[in-house]
Amino acid sequence: MAAVTGIRAAGGVAWRPTDDGVRVCVVHRPRYGDWTLPKGKLEPGEHALAAAVREVAEESDVRGVPQVRLPSVRYRSEGQPKLVDYWSMLAVASGGFQPDTEVDDIRWLAVDDAIRLVSYPHDAEVLAAFAALPSVTATIAVVRHAHAGKRATWSGPDVGRPLDAEGWAQAAALAELIALIRPARLVSASPRRCVQTLDPAAALLDLPIEVCGDLDEPQPGQQSDEQILATAARLLELAGTGGQAVVCSQGKVLPGALERLTGRTDEDFATPKGGGWLLAFAGDRLLATDRL
Repeated sequence: MAAVTGIRAAGGVAWRPTDDGVRVCVVHRPRYGDWTLPKGKLEPGEHALAAAVREVAEESDVRGVPQVRLPSVRYRSEGQPKLVDYWSMLAVASGGFQPDTEVDDIRWLAVDDAIRLVSYPHDAEVLAAFAALPSVTATIAVVRHAHAGKRATWSGPDVGRPLDAEGWAQAAALAELIALIRPARLVSASPRRCVQTLDPAAALLDLPIEVCGDLDEPQPGQQSDEQILATAARLLELAGTGGQAVVCSQGKVLPGALERLTGRTDEDFATPKGGGWLLAFAGDRLLATDRL
């Protein structure tokens, strides 16, 4: 997430497919007399991605599944610098919009029409970035297991080392983010701490956790490249099935697997415990990596 001193906000380009293309949602604010993208300020301690989904729902009554991070926008508001983070969001549900004093009208428009209607050039730029994206076929949240204490203080086999109190708190926070993408599958590496990292999400979403050894760190005597390739292949396999999924793996394979998938070595894919990435795919092509 970009750092800023001042106002933090988030929103989205909510979209839905139609017979003749794609329609995006723009909102009218009577206070300002403008047409803009749905967005709003972060609540204290709120993750920007969670705020984006919440604000799109509050302003347009659209339940969106985030897919790709779009360009962030910076400007001054109320005499302070303001940063607005945006994501593209597939609209999966709507409860029926009701006008109020904040937003009194919404429109679903072709992207070109929305670009012409919005009141601000920065909104038009975000919409243009959305229009340039290939069609997203799969989104996968990839997380590193949460904190599990020090290996030296655990007397049993390392595969059985559990989460500690800090780790359980991280897992609970991850569950809230994981739920935003509405996954159909939860897949974990074999170690207990990896499975436990997904336990709160499994309970929240009423989903089973699938265990997959291809996501494990290398065993003694095993080449690290071999396991990195296996992890990357498993992520591509999941992407090939389409839809949304969540994967929990380990710190010695995640950076290498992401480098393999992106073909980049200039980006730091080091992932802290309890951290992760949102990956967007178009078929077998990884379009974007967004740090959670």
